[in-house]
Amino acid sequence: MKTKFLILGSGSIGRRHMRNLRGLGAAQLAAFDPDPTRLQPMIDELGATPYSDYARALDEFRPDAVFVCSPPAFHISQAAQAIQHNAHVFIEKPLSDTLDGIDDLIALAREKNRVAQVGYMFRFHPGLQKIKALLDGNAIGKPLYARLEYAQYLPDWRPWQDYRQSYTARAELGGGIILDSSHEIDTACWLLGKVSGVTCAAAKVSSLEVNVEDCATLNLAFVDGARADVHVDFVQRGYTRTCKIAGEAGTLAWDYTTPGVQHYDAESKAWRMIETPSADMYVAETQHFLECIANNRQPLVTPEQARDVLKVALAAKRSASNLTGLADL
Repeated sequence: MKTKFLILGSGSIGRRHMRNLRGLGAAQLAAFDPDPTRLQPMIDELGATPYSDYARALDEFRPDAVFVCSPPAFHISQAAQAIQHNAHVFIEKPLSDTLDGIDDLIALAREKNRVAQVGYMFRFHPGLQKIKALLDGNAIGKPLYARLEYAQYLPDWRPWQDYRQSYTARAELGGGIILDSSHEIDTACWLLGKVSGVTCAAAKVSSLEVNVEDCATLNLAFVDGARADVHVDFVQRGYTRTCKIAGEAGTLAWDYTTPGVQHYDAESKAWRMIETPSADMYVAETQHFLECIANNRQPLVTPEQARDVLKVALAAKRSASNLTGLADL
């Protein structure tokens, strides 16, 4: 593979993308990070050409594609710089922590004819892809209600790192569970369509040293009439990631920790397990990005779609901030 890749950010997701690119045959890899301690593993373990200055990396390395794996507060400006240097961009989720500059970025990518993909990798999970196919095939009739949940204790996310230094824990970097776990919002939108309204209860409920919400429950209303409850938190011990959709003619259920999809058919009044293949969704999304570059086509997850997800997330944060407290009983 002759494509030259520059990875921005040497945290866990930046390293993961670089390992996957190396595994897919990429030979020319560079990494940017202003922190030399984070940058060193990219050199030692992956043989990346290191840069502590982003502008210099763009000018000297001249990447064909840039993976933006920095904190969300920097995504839009860094992606725009990359596109100005004629690079395709893969932007980790969330697209940003504000809507500022997103429309300009979208216009710039179109003007330069550059592929821009956003890292909502659960769209590449075989279980959720099966649910999408079943919904599109009317397997449970009209979807009525969905429940999605993600929860895991923040210090367990990356045990080798001080959780207080992660962007997730810091509002100024675009953190908080609503933005960081916007995967669940994206999945709900992908499966059920456009959101028309949102209410949210969110707060910091733990003793963790963070300045963001660590627990949130969103209620989403969709244009087609369906509703969804989305619960996300980083206070729960253990790992939970699930999705259940109830329709007029049945129910679909998925659990990240178990293989396959459960389908309840209202006519037969029975559950059945639908097996799904195993796959690395991170590798799959990277392969998809490379195919889009090679064939000059739109990716499965576009900045426009990610902008809509961000609008929902930001509306949820506004809704939570408007609550004055629990009602007395």
